[in-house]
Amino acid sequence: MTAPAIELKGISKAFGPVQANKDISISVEPGTIHGIIGENGAGKSTLMSILYGFYKADKGEIWIKGTRTEIPDSLAAISAGIGMVFQHFKLVENFTVLENIVLGAEDSGLLMPSLSRARKELKELEEEYELYVDPDKRIDEIGVGMQQRVEILKALYRKAEILILDEPTGVLTPAEADQLFRILDRLRSEGKTIILITHKLREIMEYTDTVSVMRRGQMTATVKTAESSPEQLAELMVGRKVLLRVDKVPATPGKPILEIEKLSVVDSAGVQRVKDIDLTVRAGEILGIAGVAGNGQSELLEVLGGMREGTGAIRINGQPLPLSGAGSDARSRRHDGIAHVPEDRQREGLIMDFHAWENVGFGYHREPEYQKGLFLDNAALRADTAAKMEKFDVRPPNPWLAAKSFSGGNQQKIVVAREIERNPDLLLIGQPTRGVDIGAIEFIHQQIMALRDQGKAILLVSVELEEILSLSDRVAVMFDGKIMGERPADQTDEKELGLLMAGVAGEAA
Repeated sequence: MTAPAIELKGISKAFGPVQANKDISISVEPGTIHGIIGENGAGKSTLMSILYGFYKADKGEIWIKGTRTEIPDSLAAISAGIGMVFQHFKLVENFTVLENIVLGAEDSGLLMPSLSRARKELKELEEEYELYVDPDKRIDEIGVGMQQRVEILKALYRKAEILILDEPTGVLTPAEADQLFRILDRLRSEGKTIILITHKLREIMEYTDTVSVMRRGQMTATVKTAESSPEQLAELMVGRKVLLRVDKVPATPGKPILEIEKLSVVDSAGVQRVKDIDLTVRAGEILGIAGVAGNGQSELLEVLGGMREGTGAIRINGQPLPLSGAGSDARSRRHDGIAHVPEDRQREGLIMDFHAWENVGFGYHREPEYQKGLFLDNAALRADTAAKMEKFDVRPPNPWLAAKSFSGGNQQKIVVAREIERNPDLLLIGQPTRGVDIGAIEFIHQQIMALRDQGKAILLVSVELEEILSLSDRVAVMFDGKIMGERPADQTDEKELGLLMAGVAGEAA
């Protein structure tokens, strides 16, 4: 019998009082795609970081291809044939693709021979695995889909036979995600072993051979994917039955809350990102904005949220809002009844080194309930944070923890709690469940629907068509800064929206 590509035996790891991994054993067969799923904070990334040498287990053994292997650091992991593509890419943005691939794997102190050899090997790898990239482009000049290819090529250049991917489609468009899985299927056919960490059950069901489920630091099950179902896996992850589709009653839209006329946005390079768009969002409805990332959705949210200037007209509750100069900033937008959950929680929604209670106060620290005379009432803010953490099931419910100490899903809950609990007239929400586990997705969706049912207006931007169709009452599609079409959510499907996203307009779509 062929030895497993990877065997972990009795792996445990604690960080102070927190037991991240507890007596975990797992076996991964060679030449397969093995999925690992679990809620945020279940210990998946910790386990893979132990395998890749970022952490050292408190106890347990690692076996690679039948041989017990010590992995004290990532160099040892690379030597053992293991490569890892992290959720947040580890690339130097002002270096070229070629320089990033060779970085840390140079032949000698002379860089040019290393680059020359790397260029030749890169071309061979590109052709073998259909991973085409421009080796002379800087990282900041290519999109996230191409950046992910660079990370995979880095691992293959270092002779990786085992490839770990942590949430690989979290920032990809549907087309980029499909291309990634074609590449992974090619790698599997060449005998590579792939470990896929993802929250997306559709990806698990479509692309993996075997799936292991983790919950609260322990391994709860390993099953053949073909012998399982999304409902079974969701229940194993969360420990209860999970509603995989939003349960909602038909909307009863009221008066217009947000009215947009001829809105245009030009970026700092002089490129027009939003082109004369018209939109209306009424009380008690969700308008979903679908589209491939980079087609003006982000700029639309930023103008509405007071983060960017524009031209045209915007009205909230019939009152015009300035699009430049005084009164067009984020503070003024909050005063006008607009709350904003930004697309990138770590760059725009949180300050990662600050405590949770400080993050909950950001933007709202001048509210009367947080004031004590001329000073900020920190005790009141901490008490309010604790209450929000309990209501929104933030784990662990500790206001003193830094934002960076929470998992991605719990970071998102902190941002969502801060904005939704301000009782806004209009909620702007971008990528609400990016990198969030199935249990937290269900919870966040419920909070959004509850806000709609309270008569609030919601503008939702997401690259997940399933999420757009599930949450929205109406769907508008953006392409190249324009609105290509608008449909009732119950009268369209992913195929029609996909055509509109590709720029196929009107009756043709």
